[in-house]
Amino acid sequence: MKRLILIACLTCSTPAMAQDERDGLSLMERGAQMLMEGLMQQMEPALEDFQELADEYGPALRDFTAQMGPALRDLLEQVEDWSVYEPPEILDNGDIIIRRKLPTDTPKPDEEGQIEL
Repeated sequence: MKRLILIACLTCSTPAMAQDERDGLSLMERGAQMLMEGLMQQMEPALEDFQELADEYGPALRDFTAQMGPALRDLLEQVEDWSVYEPPEILDNGDIIIRRKLPTDTPKPDEEGQIEL
């Protein structure tokens, strides 16, 4: 009797499995597809806002890169270690200054690379 019930259950479930396979997707693949579709629907408004932002600021960023790119490249080549500088400050008159950090009281290595104590 238990065998008949098991066979009946397997027979009833086979068409549903076969239908998913005929569509080319397993149940797990269909679930993953539904998840991704739901995420895309949730993200659509944010992506539209991002596109509007890119449309608004894109030309200004391209102009900035064209004008300042060579100067920034030269600056990057001249500065060896950015960790010895403070973050840039903008003064009231619009000037931008980058101060060097004050030296710390750490021991300095001698000529042979040994630290003097």
